[in-house]
Amino acid sequence: MATPIGNLGDITLRALETLAGVDIIACEDTRITRRLLERFSITATLKQYHEHNAEQARPKILEALARGSSIALVSDAGTPLISDPGFKLVREVSAAGFPVIALPGPSSVLTALSVAALPTDRFFFEGFLPSKQNARRTRIAELARIDATLVMFESGARVQDSLQDLAGIMGERDAAICREMTKLHEEVRRATLAELAAISDTLETRGEFVLVVGPPAADVGMDDAALDDLLRTALTHSTVKDAVAQAVDASGRAKREVYARALELSKEPRSGDDD
Repeated sequence: MATPIGNLGDITLRALETLAGVDIIACEDTRITRRLLERFSITATLKQYHEHNAEQARPKILEALARGSSIALVSDAGTPLISDPGFKLVREVSAAGFPVIALPGPSSVLTALSVAALPTDRFFFEGFLPSKQNARRTRIAELARIDATLVMFESGARVQDSLQDLAGIMGERDAAICREMTKLHEEVRRATLAELAAISDTLETRGEFVLVVGPPAADVGMDDAALDDLLRTALTHSTVKDAVAQAVDASGRAKREVYARALELSKEPRSGDDD
């Protein structure tokens, strides 16, 4: 069951009716869900279900269903299972023969897509990018080949680094930063990745971010600077052969061309090496 991502007024009538009628509400954080229930004068039994207790909680939920209890699964905000725990529970509940009914509603992914002013006919949801720079750059290079608008979550602490890496690898793509969607301080900035990266050190970092990046231009491949950045990153943790394979896949460039460039870059002094 979807719950508001910020504005409690976005709860649906069907969700309120269901929350008031079930025996148990399985939720990530009882404090957050209780605030929602109190807002609408709903009393209910809350049980925690999150990534840290899921293995122990699932059997208890199945036992409660077997006894005839009705249970609603909610996340702290938005639609459950979208970058939130729950799919294993749905799988096991379904396998046990119990019906699973979805109650649609708010989603930060769709909300951001709606205001980003970018193509929505095809999109790819990535969730959170890796927190470590090498892994993040490697993943961004893989995402760069996807012919679709990209949607990513990011924390305020890492949004500047992610924008810098996105701009360095994906170049001049149109993009949008959506912060605190539906909340009092909602903010949307639309520009190219390079422009957003240039102002990233001025961004308000409090709150939750959704980054939306437009698809690649049909006739534009990865430029030389982006290819070099990708190879340098790959060479820090891979052999030349593996770095070339990764760069060929991400850039679409000819293997011979990428291999020649990788050999040149592999001769560059590394940070910390003696002059």
